[in-house]
Amino acid sequence: MRRREFISTLGGAAVAWPLAARAQQASPVLGFLSAVSPGPFAQRVAAFQQGLRETGYVEGRNVTIDNRWAQERYDRLPALAADLVSRRVDVIVTYTDAAALAAKAATTTIPIVFINGGDPVRAGIVPSLNHPGGNVTGASFFGVDLAAKQLSLLHEFIPNAAVVGFLLDQNIPDAVAQVPSVQEAARKLGLQLIVLHTRTATDIDTAFATLVRERAGALVVGTGALLTNQREKIITLAARHALPAIYPFREFTADGGLISYGNSVPDSFRQGGAYAGRILKGDKPAELPVILSTKFEFVMNLKTAQAIGVTVPPLLLARADEVLE
Repeated sequence: MRRREFISTLGGAAVAWPLAARAQQASPVLGFLSAVSPGPFAQRVAAFQQGLRETGYVEGRNVTIDNRWAQERYDRLPALAADLVSRRVDVIVTYTDAAALAAKAATTTIPIVFINGGDPVRAGIVPSLNHPGGNVTGASFFGVDLAAKQLSLLHEFIPNAAVVGFLLDQNIPDAVAQVPSVQEAARKLGLQLIVLHTRTATDIDTAFATLVRERAGALVVGTGALLTNQREKIITLAARHALPAIYPFREFTADGGLISYGNSVPDSFRQGGAYAGRILKGDKPAELPVILSTKFEFVMNLKTAQAIGVTVPPLLLARADEVLE
């Protein structure tokens, strides 16, 4: 190659490289912040990515997702949120109230899309559902507000159970705040309610030991990232003690739980993904009202009922949205 041609080629490459680098840098980055670990939440993550795809974004093609999982150590959330802010991600997506509050405390400029199971106004995440204002909006499936209804359904299913346990994720202040309403529901039904507080996975073993000692006849499993993350353990312990239980989400029943009643959580994650995509396209969080899930699922697992010797009431069976066999 002649000297002039070589210099010309080298110059062209020198120009092309920065252009390519800038093109790569132009791909937006989402920071995903969660209080738990990724394994048990694969279905929810897939639903979130589906929402992104609906707005034209595909991970690895035209958007990057930078994940931060606190592995059930809530004290790590502020540092993880600060790390995402320091990396100047384009949008922060959070799961759990604690993660949303950590992100909100870390930045007032980077858009935040929360996905949670409680009342975001009551939790202090946004001042209003219709006009969230600031840099925060999201999707809520209101899981914590359904515990009294779940207790009522469980009583219909197991009418002879006089003592009922209520497994509570103490990491969720919004869930703890619902205890009085569940206690009042139990009083009206003539039931003795045992509230079992959990903060870590080891507390679940202690809770079941208490249920056995108190001769509980049924169990309401509350909402919360810890309990969902540990659902395999909870389902296994319930089966071991032949304890009928109602769970907050379909995921539990699909994994072997007896019955579940609650919002469609994957649908909320999909909506959260769509909101993140819309913000990447230019929408402002302050102008996007908080999405409230309106899709409820009442699911039964007949195989589990047979395994623990429970007869399913025909009227409840007819009301089920889905029956797993």
